[in-house]
Amino acid sequence: MDLLNNLALGFSTASSLANLFFCLIGVLLGTLIGVLPGIGPTATIAMLLPITFQLEPVSSLIMLAGIYYGAQYGGSTTAILINLPGESSSAVTAIDGYQMARKGKAGAALAIAALGSFFAGTVSTFLVAIFAPPLTEIALQFGAAEYFSLMVVGLVSSIALAHGSMVKALAMVVLGLLLGLVGTDIYTGTPRFTLGIREYSDGLNFVAVAVGVFGIAEILRNLENEKSRTVLMAKVSGLMPTKEDFKAMIAPVLRGTVIGSVLGILPGGGAILAAFASYTIEKKVSKNPQEFGQGAVAGVAGPESANNAGAQTSFIPLLTLGIPANPVMALMIGAMIIQGIVPGPNVATEQPALFWGIIASMWIGNLMLVVLNLPLIGLWVKLLTIPYYVLFPIIMAFCSIGVYSVNSNVYDLYSVAFFGLIGYVLSKLRCEPAPLLLGFVLGPLLEENLRRAMILSRGDPSTFVTRPISATLLFIAVVVLVIVFLPSVKAKREAVFQEED
Repeated sequence: MDLLNNLALGFSTASSLANLFFCLIGVLLGTLIGVLPGIGPTATIAMLLPITFQLEPVSSLIMLAGIYYGAQYGGSTTAILINLPGESSSAVTAIDGYQMARKGKAGAALAIAALGSFFAGTVSTFLVAIFAPPLTEIALQFGAAEYFSLMVVGLVSSIALAHGSMVKALAMVVLGLLLGLVGTDIYTGTPRFTLGIREYSDGLNFVAVAVGVFGIAEILRNLENEKSRTVLMAKVSGLMPTKEDFKAMIAPVLRGTVIGSVLGILPGGGAILAAFASYTIEKKVSKNPQEFGQGAVAGVAGPESANNAGAQTSFIPLLTLGIPANPVMALMIGAMIIQGIVPGPNVATEQPALFWGIIASMWIGNLMLVVLNLPLIGLWVKLLTIPYYVLFPIIMAFCSIGVYSVNSNVYDLYSVAFFGLIGYVLSKLRCEPAPLLLGFVLGPLLEENLRRAMILSRGDPSTFVTRPISATLLFIAVVVLVIVFLPSVKAKREAVFQEED
């Protein structure tokens, strides 16, 4: 009964004209920045923080929340159409979504992403309302050792993303971890691997790395291959999924929703890890794993559902504990402090209209996104018909503006050019960039929690295996690693035996 009363309070708050307006503004801005390459919700929310001071607390937080989960929708658009993830969590979507677009199924891929995201957003919103208190109790048990083990599971799982050599995938993860070390040491404050460039003291810009490895490298690949351009520019028909597509997406959407809902609660997990984990699981349970990387429906439906569910449930530690699950949530905490609200468990009791209004607005915002995005699918698909001599400069301009706007740092533009060349070389070597990206994102978190756990245990590494949750996560990582490598080892041994015969 309390739940129904709380939801009634939330919907009455979120459905006021002012809050509906700011929710609409939020999801529109979120979709726009998700579509535009290089511009993410973190930079946008940071720029809008001063404006929120003039708004009501509920309205400002509803708008900022809409920007965040709206970007998850928009990020998939450029990932599918031009292989340029607007959001880090959309990097997985690009693997199969772009291949679907190349086969003339761009409309279907966008519809699958939108419908999967809406379902996941709806379910995860109700999960936030129902399970917030007990789930946060579980999250409270996570210390530095558990977070480190969680990162290890994510990195090991990313090895399964590559449909080529597992050794190359492992090398990409290691390269990503090394790139994540660039910057200032978190405990000593000493610059490392910055090559004496002050602008790199805060580390490499994720947007610059992602745009370079995916966007610029894709342009270079298409410049050398005329056929790939004709395939990309082929006329697209069928802007809605077929019955077969609907059947193929149901199970991945359900699994992705569960994965995203769980991982979104844990700080350091969220939409990125959820999307990668969902793709890994879908590839493992599929009867035709060879289809992944070639335009598999499950490769779009699962990760898109997972990243949207993760984006929604990442509000649980924010609203109930005052703990940010990601940089966007950290900015949300800043917005709450600007409004004079102390983040933490007291928000639900002292500001019930705020607490439940934000939760209710998530469902309203997701409904707005589907209503707005599905009719616009035809517009996004028309991007495929733009000749490359027109599209190339537009992509380059958006990339440059977006990357530069994040930090106003000209060295980020140099990074885009450099990682564009790196991405092109990696593609020629048949190395997948997705594991590199995950290693780069999780690397700093992995290091921070490793060092924190060692400090708390006074240098005793057994803390990672004596703590039950940490030990369980490490065991899962070992099992995944064995499962991933066994088939390739077996295949190589059989090939050796055949050559000897």
